[in-house]
Amino acid sequence: MLTTNDVAKVYDTILSIPGMNETVKIDLKISRRNVLLLNNVIERGLTVKDADDKSSNLLDIVPKETLQELTNLSDDCLKKAGLTELSEKLNGLRSVKP
Repeated sequence: MLTTNDVAKVYDTILSIPGMNETVKIDLKISRRNVLLLNNVIERGLTVKDADDKSSNLLDIVPKETLQELTNLSDDCLKKAGLTELSEKLNGLRSVKP
C-alpha cells in the first residue's frame, strides 16, 4: 500500500509531465444542480483541514496559483449558471450554528 508521501510523489510526477500546464477548452453542458454541487465539492476539497484525511495532504504539493485557478473556475461556473447569490446564501446557512 502506498503512503501519503508516495501518492504525493506520483501526483507531483503526473503534474510535471510536459504539456500539463497547457490550457484546454472544454465545452461542458451540465445542469444547474450539478454546477452547484461541483462548486460545493471544490470548495470543500480546498478547505479540508482534517488531520485524519490523508488525501488532503496531496493539495500541499499543488502551487497556490493552481488552487486559486480551481477556485476561480468554480466561481466562474456559478456565475455562468446564475447561481452565485444562491450559493452565497447556502454558504451563509452552513455557517450559522444553533
